[in-house]
Amino acid sequence: MARIFLTGGGGYIGGALASALRARGDEVVGLARSDAAARALAARDVEVVRGDVLDAAALARGMADCELAYHVAGVNSHCPKDPARLTRVNVVGTETVVRAAARAGIRRVVFTSSAASVGEAQGTVGTEESPHRGSYLSLYDRSKHDAERVAFAVGAETGVEVLALNPSSVQGPPRKGGNGAIIIAYLNGRLRAFVETHVSVVDVQDVVAAHLLAAAGGSAGERYILNGATLPSAEALALVSELAGIEDRVPMVPPWLARGAATLVESTLRLRGRTSPICRARVDTILHGHRYDGSRAERELGLRYTPVAETFRRTIAWAVEEGLVTRPLPGVHPAGSPPWATRP
Repeated sequence: MARIFLTGGGGYIGGALASALRARGDEVVGLARSDAAARALAARDVEVVRGDVLDAAALARGMADCELAYHVAGVNSHCPKDPARLTRVNVVGTETVVRAAARAGIRRVVFTSSAASVGEAQGTVGTEESPHRGSYLSLYDRSKHDAERVAFAVGAETGVEVLALNPSSVQGPPRKGGNGAIIIAYLNGRLRAFVETHVSVVDVQDVVAAHLLAAAGGSAGERYILNGATLPSAEALALVSELAGIEDRVPMVPPWLARGAATLVESTLRLRGRTSPICRARVDTILHGHRYDGSRAERELGLRYTPVAETFRRTIAWAVEEGLVTRPLPGVHPAGSPPWATRP
């Protein structure tokens, strides 16, 4: 049993990681910025320290007597309401965490970066060695790239072993935002249009497993892309359609129309003092069509990826059980019902 420090434990990936650590018997100290995060951590039997990743004193309190740190916290948005805060949290916060770990005598920090930091050229498959294209699709991409560089630099300066994990689009219960929202909209018959692109997906359970494996056997100063599958957007929707037992057709719009519509909506909402959930940066990111090679994590960490069909199946079943789907799905059977119960 180890005593482990965790940031972001009130969120999607961090919460799943906290549960896995507690399940194997580790003591977990979780940093909580908000009351909601504190409640989520306490519900997982995690020791709570109030503060955020910019608070060096709170980090010092939480890291005392810990052997290992997982830095998962960050602002995950292509359309942030407060761009300056996104940069502070993702970049300055990461530096603050690694420096605090050095002062606390923590030997290793596993940093949850993003595949977006790879910066592969359009049309290529991103690997850990891909040269960065030198431009960014969003402020989020820039912040994750800068955060990763500062984490490695501070690790080298202080002697802390820093490893970065770079997940692609993380899916699976209980995610209902981001690409998860696209799946739910499709299940409800409300996805009016999409674009021809490639989507890269990794199951949240695999991301958690990679964190545990990286802490135990990853190489310091290295990054590991986490990606279980890459498939065309039309194929992804067809797979969801098959699993759900629906046959909705979604028209594919050309890139120029998608970019124009996003720009118009973003500008209109900005004039009203609001932030668009479908901003130009997010559309540009989708159209870029990320494709990643996640095989290094398999070879060096021993990670085994969940088939994407299983990830989608679990997502659909969870969305139905949570009442997020507002119409019957012939391919999905409510828990406890016979297979024929939902068939016409």
